[in-house]
Amino acid sequence: MKRALLVGINHYENFAPLYGCANDAAALHPLLARNEDGSPNMDCRLAVARDAAEAIPREGLQQMIVQLLSPGVDFALLYFAGHGAQTAGGGVTLVTSDGTPMTPGLQFSDIMATINASAVSEVTVILDCCFSGGATTVEALGSGLANLRTGLAVLTASRGDQVSMETADARGEFSVYLQGALDAGAADVLGHVNVAGLYAALSESFGAWDQRPTIKANIDRLHDIRTCNPRVPLHIMRKMIEWFPTPHHIYQLDPTYEPSNQKERHPNEQILPACRSSAPVCCSSRSASSTCTTPP
Repeated sequence: MKRALLVGINHYENFAPLYGCANDAAALHPLLARNEDGSPNMDCRLAVARDAAEAIPREGLQQMIVQLLSPGVDFALLYFAGHGAQTAGGGVTLVTSDGTPMTPGLQFSDIMATINASAVSEVTVILDCCFSGGATTVEALGSGLANLRTGLAVLTASRGDQVSMETADARGEFSVYLQGALDAGAADVLGHVNVAGLYAALSESFGAWDQRPTIKANIDRLHDIRTCNPRVPLHIMRKMIEWFPTPHHIYQLDPTYEPSNQKERHPNEQILPACRSSAPVCCSSRSASSTCTTPP
């Protein structure tokens, strides 16, 4: 079982308001709740603070994180969009609606303590806030440790010395790209979306002068954050080893592979389009002497 907590805070009592955080959390909710084929994925809790009536105080955020990391699931995901504040040691604090300049909110080191004590085996944290890269500094890890606990991955929108930007359309730049990555942009050929694929896609979305996403992880397997429809249908993938038993095998074609107007179509007509739909295969022009080969 998997659960996710999606937090987006626009409203602040003592800090400038934000405009895209609630939109970001709401946009990610359907992608994390369902896989592309409509099957259930994570049991998501959406917590947004657009105004004072929906304010998320420090204690409220901490309580939701404790509930997220309580026993009963194998995988938990925390997403936070809002203000981030640097701490004296280079860490980061997730600023809550009731935060003040002296006590801005929930320090990530406190969240790490909750994660370290949790029985949930796989935890992914995604932060879209200023200075979010400070989440994995030694100070944030606590007790002088230099490594994350096993099964934890932390993906951030920027380095510890950078701000995270909002767009003119009231969205976070990082979260816009994250949404596209979850919506198949980061999926591998079989449709698996994991934290490594997310980082690869997000890293390429920002230039050398932009905010730079970071990742730190201590994992021994890549857990699916979402699954999308595979680029190559699985029944085609299973056939590939029959059609191409060796890497340099030449698959001989003949006119029976050509589309025709005959009422009774030859079974070979299904093979050539299937070959073309798979990324590892390229087909030459369709003549009687044509061949279909795997790349060298």
